[in-house]
Amino acid sequence: MTDIQTLTQPIVTDQEALHEFADALVDRAHDIERSMALLSKEPESHVVIADIFRALHNIKGDAALCSVPMAGLIAHPLESVVTRLRSGELRYSKLLGEAILLALDRLELAVESLVAGKSIAQLKLVVLVEGLEKMSQASRNDIELSAVQLIKTVTGFQPQASPQTVSNQPSGQSKSTVNVSDDMRFFRSLALQFESRSPLFAGRTDRILHLALETNRMAGSVVSDAQLEAAVYFHDVGMMFLPESVWLKVGKLSNEDRKMLHTHPEFAAGLLDRMKGWESAAEMVRQHHESWAGDGYQAGLHGKEICTGAKILAIVDAFEAVMLKHSARNHGSSILRAIAEVNACDKQFAPELIEPFNAVIRAMLEH
Repeated sequence: MTDIQTLTQPIVTDQEALHEFADALVDRAHDIERSMALLSKEPESHVVIADIFRALHNIKGDAALCSVPMAGLIAHPLESVVTRLRSGELRYSKLLGEAILLALDRLELAVESLVAGKSIAQLKLVVLVEGLEKMSQASRNDIELSAVQLIKTVTGFQPQASPQTVSNQPSGQSKSTVNVSDDMRFFRSLALQFESRSPLFAGRTDRILHLALETNRMAGSVVSDAQLEAAVYFHDVGMMFLPESVWLKVGKLSNEDRKMLHTHPEFAAGLLDRMKGWESAAEMVRQHHESWAGDGYQAGLHGKEICTGAKILAIVDAFEAVMLKHSARNHGSSILRAIAEVNACDKQFAPELIEPFNAVIRAMLEH
């Protein structure tokens, strides 16, 4: 019987041990994602499957040692699934890999929430574990159906037989929306200059622009497209006023790093403030890291205090960040996994804009 209490309202008995588990989980999750990328290319590799099994077994052991039973409840059925892969009873497929990685993402989100003292009730861990347990017992013929049911139940999206990934190539569709004014060309040139700082950023400007404009359209054109477009171009320009060693850093950020990064919206908004006619865009940029729940930065705004354009930008920027996170871990950036992670952070984003954004993603998955 599923332990609902542990999966919805876990009790943390040892904060120090929880932090130790969280640190170890980051490394083990990276190892699993790298191995899963290899497995997608070599699905019969016993060595790679053994590495994944070992990492999951270690996560389960760490959970017991550090008194994080919630993590053990997730890791156990995952380990059982991989045990069946290891024995040859099951065969690897993209859908099976997608379900395993979705569960791993959800485990990381849950642990991050516990460390931050936040609720995990919205993460749907009960249905996740129930789905994993069904997968661990499913026949070879039914395993893909079980994976589909798990993904759909947790994310709300129907997975395709071959999950789509987002290309690093810029989308040509958004180029037609670029305003030909001198200001807009200048704004875009700054965004592309920022984008050029890392190969991982390739195409991000056009991806974010497309998602932002489409979400605005789906929501009923609630803000000016031109102001929103300018905000998309400018929202991360402030990063270029900070040391690249901070905002291009790979790995865990220090508290000082975070404080420095939190200044970037104001740098960019300050520039826009000085340009006549772009006041709304400046407000969007300044507020795009504010949170619906009031725990964002820099002003600690919440709910209706945040302008609508900033709410749209916050959602699409977070989605792109999740895609980038998975890409940096050497695994295909699944749209399903990214949208699941964004939807799991429901108190961070404006609820009235989540469904329009989801509708845009559904349209992407259907084409």
